[in-house]
Amino acid sequence: MGIEDKLQLLREQMQKRGLAAYIVPTEDFHNSEYVGDYFKAREYLSGFTGSAGTLLVCMESAALWTDGRYFLQAGQQLAGSPIELMKSGQPGVPSLSEYLAGHLETGDKVGFDGRTVTRAFVEELRKKMAKKQIIYCGGEDLVDLVWPDRPPLSAEPVWELAEEYAGLSREEKLARVRQKMQEEKADALLMTALDEIAWLLNLRGNDVCNTPVFLAYMLLLEKKAVLCVQEKILSQEIKDKLKRADVTILPYEEIEKQVGSLQAGQRLWADGRRVNYQLLNTIPAGVEQLDQPGPAALMKAVKTPEEMAHLRAAHVKDGVAVTRFIRFLKTRVGREEITEMSAAGVLEGFRKEMEGYLGSSFAPIIAYGPHGAIVHYEAVPDTDAQIQPRGLCLADTGGHYEEGTTDITRTIALGELTAEEKRAYTLVLKGHLRLGAAKFLQGVCGQNLDCLARQPLWENGLDYNHGTGHGVGYLLSVHEGPQNFRWRISKDTDCVPLEEGMVISNEPGLYVTDKFGIRHENLVLCRKGEQNEYGQFMYLEPLTMVPFDRDAIEASLLNEQEKAWLNAYHTKVYERLSPYLEEEEQKWLQAATMAVE
Repeated sequence: MGIEDKLQLLREQMQKRGLAAYIVPTEDFHNSEYVGDYFKAREYLSGFTGSAGTLLVCMESAALWTDGRYFLQAGQQLAGSPIELMKSGQPGVPSLSEYLAGHLETGDKVGFDGRTVTRAFVEELRKKMAKKQIIYCGGEDLVDLVWPDRPPLSAEPVWELAEEYAGLSREEKLARVRQKMQEEKADALLMTALDEIAWLLNLRGNDVCNTPVFLAYMLLLEKKAVLCVQEKILSQEIKDKLKRADVTILPYEEIEKQVGSLQAGQRLWADGRRVNYQLLNTIPAGVEQLDQPGPAALMKAVKTPEEMAHLRAAHVKDGVAVTRFIRFLKTRVGREEITEMSAAGVLEGFRKEMEGYLGSSFAPIIAYGPHGAIVHYEAVPDTDAQIQPRGLCLADTGGHYEEGTTDITRTIALGELTAEEKRAYTLVLKGHLRLGAAKFLQGVCGQNLDCLARQPLWENGLDYNHGTGHGVGYLLSVHEGPQNFRWRISKDTDCVPLEEGMVISNEPGLYVTDKFGIRHENLVLCRKGEQNEYGQFMYLEPLTMVPFDRDAIEASLLNEQEKAWLNAYHTKVYERLSPYLEEEEQKWLQAATMAVE
């Protein structure tokens, strides 16, 4: 069935209900960034496979909004369809509410599945279109009626993360969260973010591809905790351990009933930007809502000493695998046939050789030549390019290990490069090195530091259309808040101070359409440095241990300080990895990490 046919079936359902428009977001019931197959309604209707985007279907038109990471990919995947691409944030591009305002009449009805949008999203629409007196209908999932072979709701087994890795027991975490509830005078806390629930209970699952979480809701009160989950995914051993922690297990669908049973006069802590619209509408009259981010997000972002130690070990393992992969590419390309997809398979094979490897932390991005300019490119059989002994290959990949989660990007020279490619590679590297070497006072936010990475590009009239860094969870989501590096600040932006234990990516880039893409990414760990009369200073410890490609560096563009930073990093990479490499691999790494003069 083609895209046009699917949209027509949806419009027939809309017409039966008197809807002038229907919104299909990317998110699941938990506002997750990545979702299980059951929730890929936007992808099913539009054909666009990116991890961010919102589809709007009107009776006579359809449009899809996505961000700068996916402009090229969305343009290609929507080509020839009746869906218009809306490049969010670009000049002259209307927002979803502005588009609706121009296409709806006063009193029209707009539909959506209220479990897949937040109340904050709906309230923003109400505010922007107040004059239109639009009626919002969030009670029905119309896509379910037009998706005949929809995959079932995932129900994969849950497993336990040992306390030796987490550093804190679930009882200790529950006590810490309840302490925050007392400070905020909250009688109950509603948790819907899957990574927060997994973190709190020291449990992991497999209900979302590449993210070891499980579908669940949690309602935490002073004396009890209610976990709403598909019971069949829990072993008897885990059930017994949860019972000992005073956690009551109820069916996944019971959460609305539990929230609805709260009593007038109670105070419920529920973040309107995370909890879905339909669930918030079940809060009884007289129950006060404390609408602010929950306590677990910041707690899990600050890694325990045990998590920090294990993360270092995970990145040594990952460094060995990725270094072997880079050596493989640079020595085999041109001698045997290698494609983007086969290269990804080779890297996965190297990772599988590492003890404690559990799987990829996101779909691998192996992007050769022009494909590198597509920020979140993913090779499929129709696009699987053969890698040639020339130009650049961008490899953005990551893994989950028992010791933690990794995310690394290296841009690899596969032969002779143009002067433009080497200059671009080096400018991006300069920014990466400057941010990685940052020293700053405690209290500084990522927004204060983002310009360090962009400055070498800005000085040359260049930029990249994505954030410079995102938080990373501990064997959880590879994209974790609230910490980040980005320069754009809006009224909804949370400026979160960087604290010791936070893990963030440092990944500036440069993308030249139809030519190449460059990105250099390390994960860094925020640490406390010296303390003096000016305050507590902080620094960023590199976790990622993989060399940058010296063959792509135009050394004349690096100043002496930048060369010193690069050479010190490469020395550390060799020291950390060489004990785990075979003799020929050691020789190769020694040459790859030689000082840049």
